[in-house]
Amino acid sequence: MSHQIKVISAAVAVALFALGSTAQADEKPIKVGIVTFMSGAAAGPFGVPARHGAEVLFEELNAGKVPAPYDSVGFGGTPLEFVYIDESGGTSQQVTEFRNMVDRAGVDMVIGYTSSGNCLAIAPVAEELKTLTMLYDCGTPRIFEDDTHHYVFRPVAHGTMDNVGAAMYAVDQKPNLETYAGINQNYAWGQDSWRDFEGALKQLKPDVKLTTSQMPKLGAGQYNAEISAIMASNPDILHSSFYGGDLEGLIVQAQPRGMMEHVPTILTTGETITHDNKIKIPDGTIIGARGPHGVFAPDSELNTWFRNAYRDQIKGDPWYPSYKMAQTILGTKAAYEKAKADNGGKAPNTEQIIAAFKGLTFVSPSGEVKMALGNGHQAVQEVVYGTAKNVDGKLTFEHVKRYPSEVVTPPEGVKSEDWIKNGMKH
Repeated sequence: MSHQIKVISAAVAVALFALGSTAQADEKPIKVGIVTFMSGAAAGPFGVPARHGAEVLFEELNAGKVPAPYDSVGFGGTPLEFVYIDESGGTSQQVTEFRNMVDRAGVDMVIGYTSSGNCLAIAPVAEELKTLTMLYDCGTPRIFEDDTHHYVFRPVAHGTMDNVGAAMYAVDQKPNLETYAGINQNYAWGQDSWRDFEGALKQLKPDVKLTTSQMPKLGAGQYNAEISAIMASNPDILHSSFYGGDLEGLIVQAQPRGMMEHVPTILTTGETITHDNKIKIPDGTIIGARGPHGVFAPDSELNTWFRNAYRDQIKGDPWYPSYKMAQTILGTKAAYEKAKADNGGKAPNTEQIIAAFKGLTFVSPSGEVKMALGNGHQAVQEVVYGTAKNVDGKLTFEHVKRYPSEVVTPPEGVKSEDWIKNGMKH
């Protein structure tokens, strides 16, 4: 990436954003903690574009340059400042950093987390510290299906929609599908993704047969044995929820052996890899963007503004983590401003923001978002897949299909695993 990222610890430093000229001299800014990967294998494909999305949003919001309905400065006319935290280092470190943000840096709220493991570790700490926390990614449905939370929200959809949508797309594109295989990381995200894909596929095609399921550890780096097993089993389709360095490694190692040319491969997080000019995506590869994000974002004034603002500041296109960060920030702004209006125009407290956020419907550069699950704390959104096709040296997509949220997501109060086992009925 062309932008150098400086890692900032909440324990030692606070990065203050330049405040807009509309701020009053005695006005206290809203301080927001932003947590995403700024080092390690997940930084390039996830953390850096997510941070860039946050930088674009904060600058434009503080300047009052975001289109309606987000055209007020900051949140409800109050400017914003932020603290950046590197998500690397494991769950224990992230819990410590979260406590530091709240206790030492004095943040008013936290937005962040890519890793499902980190989200599962942070959620109970946010409850303990009574800190409003918005999860911008971390796809595991367990956050709100295995527990209830008061202070935690996720204004983006969880991973069940990715994998149910992937199964539907596989059947739509290959009605004669007979066999399937998978390669997924052996931890919460990979396990949940594979469970949901396999379960949905069996509901749609009961006679389909598994050839091999490969579950290497997170960050394994070398996948030649798994590639050999997949190619030897000769499936009709391959599913993978790999992301970051693992996804890059898989594609690079598969290329000399022609695995993805031979076996059509569904990459549920694959949109991030399409921005790497060093990696060639074979024709026929099925790409997802964890929702209607990135290249699959719908045409709208808000999306056009975001793309242009991002390009102006970052000198490149926004990736799906950029969109998800932007969506989370704008959802938080919508909740804050609804709470302020409900409070007679006075700055709302945390409880009032929570009340406004629950069940909220808002718009983002990726389209309409409904906080419809998890007692109003979990968003639902459509999912989109397309098939890669290289045309004159440029990657394009054909057979793009959009699956509505109500088709790929369980109803309120039903766990994803149970919903899929019972035929994905609403």
